[in-house]
This record gives sequence, C-alpha cells and structure tokens, in this order.
Amino acid sequence: MTYRPTIAITMGDPSGIGPEVVVKALSDAQLRHRAKFVIYGMNELLTYAADTAEFDVFWWRAPAGTRQPVFPHDVVLIDYDDYSILGTALREPSKIGGEASMRFCVDAIDAAIAGHVDAVVTAPIAKESWKLAGYKFPGHTELFQQRTHARHVAMMFAGGPIRCALATTHVPLLGVWNQLNIGAVFRPLEMLHHALVEWFDIASPRIAVCGLNPHAGENGQFGDEEERIIRPAIRMARDQGINATGPYPGDTIFLQIRDGLFDAAVAMYHDQGLIPVKLLGFDRSVNLTLGLPIIRTSPDHGTAFDIVGKNRARPDSMRAAISMAIDLAIRKHTKNAARPDSAVINPG
Repeated sequence: MTYRPTIAITMGDPSGIGPEVVVKALSDAQLRHRAKFVIYGMNELLTYAADTAEFDVFWWRAPAGTRQPVFPHDVVLIDYDDYSILGTALREPSKIGGEASMRFCVDAIDAAIAGHVDAVVTAPIAKESWKLAGYKFPGHTELFQQRTHARHVAMMFAGGPIRCALATTHVPLLGVWNQLNIGAVFRPLEMLHHALVEWFDIASPRIAVCGLNPHAGENGQFGDEEERIIRPAIRMARDQGINATGPYPGDTIFLQIRDGLFDAAVAMYHDQGLIPVKLLGFDRSVNLTLGLPIIRTSPDHGTAFDIVGKNRARPDSMRAAISMAIDLAIRKHTKNAARPDSAVINPG
C-alpha cells in the first residue's frame, strides 16, 4: 500500500485568509484520503470559515499542548482556544495575531522534529504581526531554520511552468548587495540541484542562474557582480557536477524556463524570481524550504486582509502546497525505507 503520511497544517494569522483556505483545501475528500492531518489553529475561526463556505465541520478537536504521536482521527485540530479573536473583526496585523500564529508554527515544527508528523504546511502569516508580538523573524523560512538548527536554507518555488530558488530572501533591495557573495549563490544552486534530483526525479537538472544587473551586467557595463560573484559560484557548482549555466538576464531567462529549455533557475533576489513565478502560476505555485531536516511547504500568497470573511479566497495554492507535502513525504518515506543503511533523505 502507498504510505499515508501525517501532515501538520498551521492556520496562519488569525485575522487573515488562513482559516478559509485551510478549510476549503481540506474540504476536498480526495485530498483528505491521501493523508492524515493535524491542524494547529483555532476552532472558532475554522468553524466560522466552514459555515461561511457552507461546509460541514470535518475535524476533531484536541486541546493546545497535546503532543501525541498518533491520533485516532484523520483530521485533528489542535485548538488554541485560549485566544479569543474574531479574525473578520480585525482584518489587519495585530500583536495577538502574531503571538497565536507563532505558537501554531513552533508546535508544528516541534512535532515534525519529533517525528509525529511527516511534513508541515504553513498558511500565511503577517510579518508585521510577528513584529508587533516581539518576534524578529522576517518570515517562516528564518523561523524554521533557527528552530531546526539548519545551517543553510533556501526558498524554492515550484508549480506551473517555473521552478526557482532564491539567493537572498526577505531583505530590502539595498540590502541584497550586503548579502550577495559567492557562497550565497552557490549554496542555493547546490540545494536546488539535490532537490530536483531527490524530490522531482530529474536525473540531470539544467539550472539557469540569473544575473543581478540589467542584461546580466553586459560584460561589466552595468556592474561587476556577475564577474566577481556569480560566475565563480557557477564554476564551483560545475566542478561538483552540477549543470549550472549563466548568468543570464533576468528579464528573458524565465521565458526559456517556461518553454522547457531549463528545469529551474536561481534568482538573486526576491522579486526577480517571484514576479515570473506568480505571473505564470499564481494559483499553482508552492513555497518549499530547502536545507531543512523536515519537509515544509506553503502557498505562494499572503494574508489578504482585504477579502477576509467574504468567502472569496481561492484555496488552489494551499491545496497545491498540501498535495506537494504529501508527495514529498511519501517519496521520502519510500526512499528511506529502500535504503539498507536507513539513511534519511532531506532537501539540500
């Protein structure tokens, strides 16, 4: 029989569309048939979302702090009912929203580390809510890195026609120059290569590396980062057998990826990679964190405070994130079970 993993889902910011997209995604009976689920969230808001969308409640409740390896039900909600907040009344970042969404994440990560769940899927958080609550993490990626003691991580987006990893993540555009170095380009290249081989069954991935400057610098006419940083990183990757080429102009290379000439790209900064990803596959793209000892995916959208409570949020990306988490968990379990030394396969 195909392995049926257990997937943790965090509800995200209570005032955002997280409750709605979680309920709508899991209302798919075929998706629920493929795995068991543990939701970290609030029954009040999930029930409200289900009522608004005219779905029956399909989960069982357990109190916050419950940490058992096996639940007797297919969908269990770890209910943080010590928070009483009607998300539709706020529709904005808040301290209580930051505190609640952080607790959801921390408990889900710890469950994955303990082996109680096979993967974690995170609904959108508001970074401003985390800041208001006193947390200094710029996003999920950095929290997962610290909590799991991962040395290096990278954001990867997959879905639709584009796969892309980022050399830098949640930093201001002016801060990219302070973080971009040979290692910052080489590490996501290496992690992306391994992910494509181990998780996406691409035996010899073709990876395009974006330049930083217009026209990829055009031989130093518009900056020298391509020559000083990006080309040496590509050479390091090729020395390790990775089929990486570039640097290519960021305004044209994604068309070639869309047309199948490359399997994936490494972008130098957030919007360079995310604009084509979301333009070409907004409702299908999934955020996947590379380099962690656990599997973590998320939808590619934010909290969308402006449509909370209006039953307008589309669950496509959340459903894709859950489906990918299931696929990766099954793949990881199957490959690990087939290895005589029981070595564990992790991204990166």
